[in-house]
Amino acid sequence: MKELFDEVAGQSRLDPQEVARQASAPPKRKRFYKDVGVAEGEGGFTVTLDGKPIRTPSQAIVVVPARVLAETMAAEWDAQQEFIDPLSMPLTRLANSVVQGVAGREQLVADDIAKFFGSDLLFYRAEFPDELIANQGAHWDPVLRWAADNLGAHFILAQGIMPVQQPEQAIAHARTQLPSDAWRIGALHVVTTITGSALLALALQASVRDADAVWAAAHVDEDWNIARWGADEEVAARRAVRRRDFDAAVKVIEALRG
Repeated sequence: MKELFDEVAGQSRLDPQEVARQASAPPKRKRFYKDVGVAEGEGGFTVTLDGKPIRTPSQAIVVVPARVLAETMAAEWDAQQEFIDPLSMPLTRLANSVVQGVAGREQLVADDIAKFFGSDLLFYRAEFPDELIANQGAHWDPVLRWAADNLGAHFILAQGIMPVQQPEQAIAHARTQLPSDAWRIGALHVVTTITGSALLALALQASVRDADAVWAAAHVDEDWNIARWGADEEVAARRAVRRRDFDAAVKVIEALRG
């Protein structure tokens, strides 16, 4: 099992796009277990294969904080056929990342998310056409209003791609909403890097926007282009991989909310 996940989950712990790129031809391993279960233990729940708990590539036992997460991971393992496909197991890969790469480094991961408060996707608006400008406003403005009204985080918007210096106070206020535990901060990091927006990640965490609304907001520009020029198969395939990883992170956020 160690070798199976080394390439997929062991090297790029928090970037699912990099994971997919590195593992475009992942090693195939035959299914080596018969029974999949969920066991409760110290600190949470584990997935068991023939009675033994699953481990990360570094041999740490994967303990998750909610039964629903363990059950979802168990379903991923149980769904494997003759050969195991790690890319079809997004929550298991995320769990490996959290246990192996986030736990003990929560502050560093929070720092990485906080960088987006200075250059968030929602700050930079199209100069034309009017329809795209309107679409961006419809998806993005409510989140910015929520950040201003509820977090006291007032950000500056710009047209085009020239960087804008954001107020330090706004960044500081937004940062106070970042969790400190490994599981939630790890999941928020995945959502942030996939969407390009830490504010969308916070809105998801706070139930201000649901998963589909966040996904749509993150793809306003892409969807506008697809509507006019059609979809590219390779781009669509990469997007599908990102959506699987996004949904896995959402599962963690929802399971640990409140």
